[in-house]
Amino acid sequence: MFDAFIDAVAAITKAVNDFVWGIPMLVLLVGTGILMTCLTKFFQISHFGYWIKNTVGSIFTDKHITAHTSKSDATISQFQSLCTALAATIGTGNIVGVASAIVTGGPGAIFWMWIVAFFGMMTNFSENVLGIFYRRRDSKGAWQGGAMYYLRDGLGAKKGMKQVGAVLAVLFSAFCLLASFGIGNMSQINSIAGNMTAAFGIPAVVTGFVLMVIAGLVLIGGLKRIAAVTEKLVPFMAIAYVVGTVVACLFNAGRIGPAFVCIFKGAFEMKAVAGGIVGSGFKIALTWGMKRGVFSNEAGLGSSVMVHSSSNVREPVRQGMWGIFEVFADTIVVCTLTALTVLTSGLVDLDTGAVTATLEDSALVGEALAQTFGAIGPMFIAVAILLFAFSTVLGWSHYGSIAFEYLFGEKATMYYKIVFVAFIIFGATMEMQLAWDLSEAFNGLMAMPNLIGVLALSPVVMRITKNYVDRRMRHEKVKPMLSAFGDVQAEEENGLEEETA
Repeated sequence: MFDAFIDAVAAITKAVNDFVWGIPMLVLLVGTGILMTCLTKFFQISHFGYWIKNTVGSIFTDKHITAHTSKSDATISQFQSLCTALAATIGTGNIVGVASAIVTGGPGAIFWMWIVAFFGMMTNFSENVLGIFYRRRDSKGAWQGGAMYYLRDGLGAKKGMKQVGAVLAVLFSAFCLLASFGIGNMSQINSIAGNMTAAFGIPAVVTGFVLMVIAGLVLIGGLKRIAAVTEKLVPFMAIAYVVGTVVACLFNAGRIGPAFVCIFKGAFEMKAVAGGIVGSGFKIALTWGMKRGVFSNEAGLGSSVMVHSSSNVREPVRQGMWGIFEVFADTIVVCTLTALTVLTSGLVDLDTGAVTATLEDSALVGEALAQTFGAIGPMFIAVAILLFAFSTVLGWSHYGSIAFEYLFGEKATMYYKIVFVAFIIFGATMEMQLAWDLSEAFNGLMAMPNLIGVLALSPVVMRITKNYVDRRMRHEKVKPMLSAFGDVQAEEENGLEEETA
């Protein structure tokens, strides 16, 4: 009976994936990024030095970026919001997702991951700008923001769109709630459990139980405790992984050039795949690159904006720039290093793009590192996935909690946390492919209402960005656009004057 139920879920999930991840959805996803890139005059390129200086560069020069808020203050610092957002995005997608993209879509899929990331920078920028602009404080004084709020209060404020905005806000929240159990829980825990079994022989149920206990202890403390954990965990795990993969690539430096050639060649490969029609190779590379790109950096899902909106930042564009950096670090840096580690390892035929090893997903990355580090390679990957994926679980628990609160009220969130923690055991013991399929289905459903909101409110993003550029870069005296609500605008203006005094 249980097997029949699982088979039915798998069949329904596949049907949803075929519908959600069709060409129209991919056009909507990338099209939104292209539109926002054009409307902001290619902000991610034209102001590259500025947003680098005012994000990662400002960590060392601006005390407001890293300064912790008081215990009584429900907000978190800008750096904590970034780390929590990165914790939710830098996960199995950066290791398992990249490997599965290469195995299934070929090396050319990496090129399309880059394309998704390049335009996704401005999608993520726009989401964060709207999140800050339409956020409000709750009964405890904490900021509440996210796609559900700019759908309800932004899109819903347009003439004749009140009901549409309200319905889309509810749909987004419901899909986000489901996604938190997929991309934010089961797929992550499943990858951890599988790798701990393969590398150290630890049973999946033991891994699941231990992680369930740890997650429960962290989640009890709410966003403050999640942020406190992620701001220590994320920099450590990111630096360790980057160093490990860079060393592996340097050992195989002679293959880096051919690896890039293989990526670009595979991206536009028009030959038939497995006897299919000519052009199938291109379609598969395109589809898998985009799917795994979204799974990795989450640009377009509207997820990370929920934690970015909790930041103590006052300028919407300032938090938008953190969103650009988030996608840049996640895909352009971490995913690229994973791809190059695999492609330069000798496990992939760089002439044909075929994987010569009989390995899949994270095992492929572990074996690639084993070519340089020996038996330590798979163990390193197992630990990396443990840290990456578990931090993703913590970040997504907050997203799901925000969505649950929007639907059922603040007092009911404890029920969500209990169920979320309990699902960790299911994630550890379920079939990996089903966990990934569920994640992709929920991702696509979640992205749809969010992208509609971003497109509808794109003129607002454009005006806010122009306002910031005029004031901060051109030093013109114009009234700042900080909030859609008069009382919040006044509060933030006063705070801005105090900071600059």
